Amino acid sequence: MSSADPTSIGRTAYAGFAERYAEIAVTKPHNALYERPATRHLLGNVNGRQVLDAGCGPGINSAWLAEQGATVHGIDVTPEMIALARQRCDGLAATFDVQDLSAPPFATLAEHRFDAIVSALALDYVENLEPTFREFARVAKPGATLVWSMGHPMRDWLDARTRRNRTYFDVTRFGMYWSGFGEPKPYVESYRRPLADILNAAADAGWQLERMVEPLPLPEMACVDPRLYRELSQAPAFLCLRARLARPQG
Repeated sequence: MSSADPTSIGRTAYAGFAERYAEIAVTKPHNALYERPATRHLLGNVNGRQVLDAGCGPGINSAWLAEQGATVHGIDVTPEMIALARQRCDGLAATFDVQDLSAPPFATLAEHRFDAIVSALALDYVENLEPTFREFARVAKPGATLVWSMGHPMRDWLDARTRRNRTYFDVTRFGMYWSGFGEPKPYVESYRRPLADILNAAADAGWQLERMVEPLPLPEMACVDPRLYRELSQAPAFLCLRARLARPQG
């Protein structure tokens, strides 16, 4: 698949700054002190479980999952990220391969394999969520847990750069230059959609919502980045959700 393929905007975005992302995202406040703790808390105890890290990036969560006792398989659309994930998780119970979340089926993954699936800030690069949620259901065991995080639909809509003169109810593809990852600033495109589209896509695929969190920043962010701490204490940037597979999928 070409990086210019419109279905692989995640690959297009990340291929050019994968190494910078792998280094900086470990401690970047938005990730380390905000989204990542909330997502991991929803996931709970993973010891002894088979876990799919869907959109694994450079393997930051994959390494943590394996260190907690999970057996991990990570997938990502960006080959550069998969290479970094393998390097980060060398010696751990983790394997990886290139798969596009926006283009199921995931050919290398058998049915009913995983006890849990985690997808951290990866589904924003998928235009049509329902086929992906259905594929998650196919590879999950009955009763499996799915935890995922995404950009908050209302927060993104309130930003004129994201809204692009569209209504809240539209699915909008937008792009912006990211700060905090060095120069040249990476240009990243993703999709913004209404909350109902997210929840209904999961429900229609057989996932039953258990918990939704609009996270607050960890207190230590107040010292690391006071401006961001104040901002995220006023309004959320992300959603973190947990669902359980409600019925077998055929």
